[in-house]
Amino acid sequence: MNETLKKAADVLKLKEEYLEILSRPQRIVEVNFPVKMDSGEVRMFNGYRSQHNNVLGPYKGGIRYHYATCKDEVAELSFWMTFKCAVAGIPYGGGKGGVTVDTKSLSKKELERVTRAYTRAIADVIGPHLDVPAPDMYTNPQVMSWIYDEYSKILIKKSVAKSAAAVKKIKQQAKAVVTGKPVKLGGSEGRDVATALGGVYAMEELIKLMGLNNDLTVAIQGFGNAGSFMAKILSEKGFKILAIADSRAAIAAEDQERGLDIAKLMRYKEKNGSVEEFPGSRAISQEELVRSEVDILVPAALGGLITKEDAQQIKAKLILELANGPLKEGAEEILEKRGISVVPDIFANSGGVTVSYFEWLQNLTNKYWTREKVYAELKKTMRSATKNIWAAKEKHKVSLRVAAYIVALERITKKMKI
Repeated sequence: MNETLKKAADVLKLKEEYLEILSRPQRIVEVNFPVKMDSGEVRMFNGYRSQHNNVLGPYKGGIRYHYATCKDEVAELSFWMTFKCAVAGIPYGGGKGGVTVDTKSLSKKELERVTRAYTRAIADVIGPHLDVPAPDMYTNPQVMSWIYDEYSKILIKKSVAKSAAAVKKIKQQAKAVVTGKPVKLGGSEGRDVATALGGVYAMEELIKLMGLNNDLTVAIQGFGNAGSFMAKILSEKGFKILAIADSRAAIAAEDQERGLDIAKLMRYKEKNGSVEEFPGSRAISQEELVRSEVDILVPAALGGLITKEDAQQIKAKLILELANGPLKEGAEEILEKRGISVVPDIFANSGGVTVSYFEWLQNLTNKYWTREKVYAELKKTMRSATKNIWAAKEKHKVSLRVAAYIVALERITKKMKI
């Protein structure tokens, strides 16, 4: 059981039964299915779908394709999704799924056949009002489009009505079975930047609540999709980005008054594959980046990169966890004692699932939003959630992480019947 959850439950004086119910998924489906490979060989694959809790709405969570995917992993991640959706105020429960496979060993045709076979195997436990998957590790909009297409075929095959109008209606209704689809298949505008933009909106609200000025400096650890978009958006909003790291290198701006030119850096990274040796920068270590003289630190890379030793040396006033679990055990306690606020991953990176929810709504109503409307609704959702978390923090005198779990727990347990 998550230690932060226990702290939140203690604050709320929750009955033990609630934690007992939330300590395990409501259902885990394990499937084994055959796939014909390009060589003609038939291989068996293992797949899973964990459905943790649905008191707030349909199960929601990604599908990952990874050689280490297992039942325990998807169970734990589905638990996390329950709380991630609840803290953002999204009417979803938590789910997670995956296939145990090394995608690098598959051709595109084999990947498609694996996806379609997995979809057939779990078709009875997913659906627009039951369980709505999304992309995760080593899956993408293309994989979601295959799931949607295969699921549509299954519904059409089961349908009594076979007219062109009936088939068209089924295909439209089936779009809401997955999110993260290509825009042309019903995906949402703005999904590409949603995780980073949601983090920016949360950060902006917290800056106001903390009474910080707007002339702030930032270091970002990680320059993949989320980290690069975060850098781009913050730079355009007038924040100075003083240091950036990717998996190969970390750099700091030579001119600390101006910071890094993020537009040029993004083009440089696309051309060269790394931020290494970017003109106008100097090489630093990952450790130096984390301990930079900045106002805001954004971990947006792998989990567990910030140690207790780092926590003692961090100079930022605010840490926004765009990555999942960037703090090693013991680091947060040190940061708390030093008065450094940490915006927890359970909320900080929930912009992605929030826009997934918007995609689902658009699919259900067959009314599609402009990018501007998506951004406006995301801002409203993230700012409202930030205020709720801050209010819980102030009321109960706890960290932002515990406050986030308090908000989520209150919403979930209010709907639970024992």
